[in-house]
This record gives sequence, C-alpha cells and structure tokens, in this order.
Amino acid sequence: MSELKPDSEKKEERLSDKEKVNTEKTNAEELNAEELNAEKPNAEEPNAEEPNAEEPNAEEPNAEEPNVEKLNEEKPNTEEINEEPPAASEDEDFFFDDNKAYEARRAARLERRNKLRRRKKRLRIAVCIVVAAAAAIGIGIGFYGEELQNFVSEQQVKIAQMVKSADRKTEEEKTAQQTNAEAEAENAVTPEVQDTDGLSEEDKTLYRQAKYAAKQYDYDKAISMLQNSETYQTSEKFQHAVKVYQKKKESCVSWPLDQVTHVFYHTLIKDTGKAFDGDYKSGDYDQVMTTIDEFNQITQSMYDKGYVMVSIYDMATADENGNMNAGEILLPPGKVPFVLSQDDVCYYHYMDGDGFATKLIVDEEGKIRNEYVEDDGSISVGDYDMVPLIDRFVEEHPDFSYRGAKGIVALTGYNGILGYRTDSSYETRPDDLDADKVKWLDEHPDFNLNTERENAARVAQAMKDEGWLFASHTWGHQNVSQISLERLQADTQKFKENVDPLIGGTDIIIFAFGADLTSVEDYSGEKFEYLKSQGYNYYCNVDSSQYFVQIRSNYFRQGRRNLDGYRMYYNPELLSDLFDAQSVFDSSRPVPVPTMG
Repeated sequence: MSELKPDSEKKEERLSDKEKVNTEKTNAEELNAEELNAEKPNAEEPNAEEPNAEEPNAEEPNAEEPNVEKLNEEKPNTEEINEEPPAASEDEDFFFDDNKAYEARRAARLERRNKLRRRKKRLRIAVCIVVAAAAAIGIGIGFYGEELQNFVSEQQVKIAQMVKSADRKTEEEKTAQQTNAEAEAENAVTPEVQDTDGLSEEDKTLYRQAKYAAKQYDYDKAISMLQNSETYQTSEKFQHAVKVYQKKKESCVSWPLDQVTHVFYHTLIKDTGKAFDGDYKSGDYDQVMTTIDEFNQITQSMYDKGYVMVSIYDMATADENGNMNAGEILLPPGKVPFVLSQDDVCYYHYMDGDGFATKLIVDEEGKIRNEYVEDDGSISVGDYDMVPLIDRFVEEHPDFSYRGAKGIVALTGYNGILGYRTDSSYETRPDDLDADKVKWLDEHPDFNLNTERENAARVAQAMKDEGWLFASHTWGHQNVSQISLERLQADTQKFKENVDPLIGGTDIIIFAFGADLTSVEDYSGEKFEYLKSQGYNYYCNVDSSQYFVQIRSNYFRQGRRNLDGYRMYYNPELLSDLFDAQSVFDSSRPVPVPTMG
C-alpha cells in the first residue's frame, strides 16, 4: 500500500422624431418583403451539412469561433446545390449516403427552417408595432417636456434589449431543434440497414471494425482497412467512409505532451462495511483506497469532460538502445488525454475478508472479471476492480480509449500477482516465510506453483490483448529513495525471476510509497544507472500537481495524482479539473480521513 505525499456599454442613438418615423417605415417595408419571400417555396436543395468536430470541453477555455452555418442560414440562399453525398454524423454511428436517411434529414431541416421563419416574422411584427407606438407617442407629446421624451427613449432601449434577447433564444432553440431533427432522421433508418445494406458478411465485419477504430481516433487504421479491401473500388459506402475518416483526421490537433495528466488508484473497495469496520487497517483503507461507487462516478465525470485514456507509449518511444523520442497524440478539439494506472494489483493476503476482490480471471466469454468471496464462502464473479470496470466502460464508450489504450497495472511479487500465488517462496517455504503465506498454504494443501503461474500468465496475456500494460512496483514494495543499491539490485532480480516471465517483461517502473530516485531536476546516480541497465525506460512517482512530465534522451518520467480518500477529503481543489470531489465522496467513508504520517 503506497504512502502518498499530501501535498458597449453601447451608446443609444437618439433619432429625431422624423428619423424614427422613417426608420419605422423602412422596417415595415422590409417586413413585407420578407413575408413575401417566406411564402415562396424554396425550390433549391439546402447544402448538406459537414460533420462537426467534437465539441470542446466545457471546462477548457476555447476561443469562440463564428458559427458559419448560422450566418449562412440568415442570408438569402442564391445557390444551394451540393453534388457531394451528405457527410457523416459527428458520432459516426451512421453515414448519410442512404436515400431514406437523407430524405428524412432534408425534410426535418426544411420544416425547422420554416418554423423559425414564421417565429421571426411574428416576433418582428410585434416589435414593429411596439416601436411604432412608442415613436408616435414621442412625436405627439414631445413638446410636453423632456422627462416624457426620456421615458420614451428608455422604453426604446428596453425594447432593443428584448429583441436581442429574443434573437439569442431563437438561435439556442434552433441549435436544439437541429440536433433533435438530425437524431430523428438518423433513427428513420435502422442501424442494421445503414451499416450492412448491400455488403457481404465479410465486408460487414470489416466495415464495423474500421468504424470502431475510427471511434478510438485511429483514423489511419480505419482508412487502411477499407482501402486495402477488394471491395473498396466498387463500394460507395467504403469510399465515403474513407472521406469522412480523412476529414476527421485532418481536424485533429497535436496535444502538448507536457500537459498530459496521470491519475492512479489502489485496489477498489467492493464492500465498505468490511473495509471500514474499525479495525487497525480501516484508516489505511480510508486514506489510500477508492470505493467502486466513487470510481464509477469519477470515470463518468472524466468522460463527460472529454478525457481520453492514452498509453504512456503514445507519449514517448524507446528504441532498442533505450534512446527516448517524443511521441505525438492527435485528438479532435475538446478531447483531453490522460494516463491511468493502478498500484498493487496482487490481492494481498492481508486484504482477505476486508471487502476486496480476491483475483482476476478470464470468464467463459474471454472477458476479464474478478472473483469475490462471499460471507458464506461461495465465489461470485463480476466487475469488482479497476481493470474489468474500465473494460466494461470502454465497451459502452469506445471513444474513452485512444487507439485501444487502457491503463498500467503496477505489480509487486512477494504475494504473487493478480491474485495468484506465483512467487517461488510458496514452493520453497524458506524458514523466514511470513505468517500470511504459511496460513494460506495450510488452507490450500493442493497448491501447485506451475498451475498458479500458468493461470496468472493466461490472465496477463488477456489483459495485454485488451490494451493493458504492466509495470514493476518493485518485488517487495521497496522505497527506492531509502534502500541501498545492493538491496535494490536484489529486489529487482526477484521481480525479473518471478514476475517478468508471467507478464512478458516490462520497461516501466512505478515507484512504491510515492517515492522517486532523486529530488533534483534530472535523473542521475548509481540507482538510476542500474535500473536503466536493467531495461527500465519509463519512471513514475507520485505528484499532486496537475502535470509533471520529463522526456529526456534516455528516460521518460511522469508524476501521478492519487484519486483516493485522502486527496478527495483534504485537497478537493486539486481534483476539480477531473471531477467534483464533494459529490463523488462516498458517504460510507469514516471522517475525518486520517492524516498521513
């Protein structure tokens, strides 16, 4: 269990009485002309709308761009012919090259515009009547005194403000109506017809795979899949999809790598009644653990704010000699990359009976799940920790993952990994074997080290197939800032012997206790040189700041932010860019949360 560091005014033009009458006359003439134009049917087809880029994150300051579509709609259309097929919707669920969907969308747009024209006409008639009456009153009673003239002027200002407010509301309603109308048009044709009509079974599968890749911002992969198909040259659907993906790709922006945040958790609490039962471990759980309910709310909040999981390998790459090169993260405007990790995914003996899952498994469908021991000793299978919960969330929201990336799982080794007792000490039983291991072995007389390792390796491979990465958390949960070089070397060798073979090795190390190799600006010294010689290229500590990223010629370094009881209780302001800690905080947590140290 890691120890964490707390760490204008506008001037009103006064018209003469004669100018006001002339203005009213001009407005009336313009209104009559508009009414005549509104009654004439528009024989020309409106332009098909281009797919919009993803909306910017409401939390991020973005300069407002002029709404070109709105300006175009307010100008009389002289040439509105578009020979190109309609573009895809923003979420890419369907492409509007289907005639039924297109006609439904066209009808919805025309009806919406007609309604807006009628509403504007009624509003302007009402405003003109009021302005005309005010002007007439001003002419008739102007000679009675300056006070009455001022009164009339004030009313005209209020009328102008009312008109401006009404126009703004009209535009807001227009946007909402546009969204609803297009959604109705999309639903006019079933997804099965739009996705698969006219395609072979093989092409259906390929088409959906490409669409899924594009959902996860891998537009190059989506385009390549379709273009390399024999169907591409004859399929308008494939060709149109490629055009859409190309436009999506061109709209993406390169994210500043030094502004990528990294958040992490420990094992999630399934049963708060057992975790917070008042024993000597409750305080530690209260500090550094997160409940499943809190985790789910945080995940949803981050998704709603536009956050997208990226791989640490997307930020920097290491060549065969360990030389680091900066990567590139390309996302649509409004999307925000972050790195996710979890410490101590080993399900230690001391956690037994405290309301936590006991291991990770692969179920009959090939999905990663948890086992949990109920009070009666029966085993429940479900999503009780970060890995399966994130997998399920991405199944529902594939756009939460950048090109299939998930998080980093940091492992020790002294109690095995992933809930399996894979350390050699369980077999050799040395004299200094700790009491927890002795007790577990006594309760499992059929223990077989090879079986445990085979099962752990199978789960690890399934996780890697789903985009998860593994990291060393040191074999014995060591504080690298305090131990000697000799102890670090011995610990590292135990990790390489007992853990690396099961996970396929790793070049990522996430330091236990939130420690770091050094407090100076850059890494140096014998401990760093040793870890580098053992193949570690990526180094992560704990840091309460929003961003801490170093990309040097021979290493990558990143600080992480703990999303746990301690941080939510004592420093909620440090998490406000991610979620509202007050609303997320589990009411079953004992308060005050114990302080560190």
